[in-house]
Amino acid sequence: MLRSMYSGISGMKNFQTKLDVIGNNIANVNTYGFKKGRAVFKDLVSQQIAGANGPTGGGRGGVNPKQVGLGAQLSAIDTIHTEGSTQTTGRTLDLAISGDGFFQVNDGVNTYYTRAGNFYMDENGDLINSDGFYMGEAGQTFNIPTTATSLSIGTDGTISYMDGGTLDTSQQIEIAKFPNPEGLRKVGSNLYGVTDNSGAPETGLPGADGRGTIAPGSLEMSNVDLSEEFTEMIVAQRGFQANTRIITTSDEILQELMSMKR
Repeated sequence: MLRSMYSGISGMKNFQTKLDVIGNNIANVNTYGFKKGRAVFKDLVSQQIAGANGPTGGGRGGVNPKQVGLGAQLSAIDTIHTEGSTQTTGRTLDLAISGDGFFQVNDGVNTYYTRAGNFYMDENGDLINSDGFYMGEAGQTFNIPTTATSLSIGTDGTISYMDGGTLDTSQQIEIAKFPNPEGLRKVGSNLYGVTDNSGAPETGLPGADGRGTIAPGSLEMSNVDLSEEFTEMIVAQRGFQANTRIITTSDEILQELMSMKR
């Protein structure tokens, strides 16, 4: 069979994956704290037709190798952690991180990380996200008395409120920073999990040791750029179509070969 046919098949598979990534980006264009993905390709193996030869010194120069590539394969699906634009909401428990870092949330057992800062308060005064995960590391909560008034959160994560006529500033929100945030894995619901390649979380106060500060009353929007995604969609569509042409052209050549024997 023709090598070009299998090259075309590999190209179609890659561009289908690229379209899947683009589709997910577009679907999350309004998802708070979402980080877009990017599909990266690399060439597959190359068949050696003839090797390279160096100059012989007898009046002949060197000869380059002759190789035929056998298609492409998926190299990586990157998560692009550029900061999204900040939308001002004015809501006290809407928080955005300006700079590096992630909010910590937990389900009582496992700790997860997120850039989506839309938090809420349950009936016990605990800060939670929209799925009921507590803010903070596993085993921790920031409990605020339900009778508290004048609640505010500072850029350094300090939670301030009036409790019985006394100003309480004893609690602070910590954020986590990673040596390699692109190594985090997406686990759904705007959450990330630690992997072997992300490194261990470096937890601390906002604004310290390279961590970003908190922008209260704001939310970080998705970093998806629709104009860029639609352009990439056109490229992927045309690339897919071009690879189908390789397959149909290879098939026509095979038909010609078959028609030689009647």
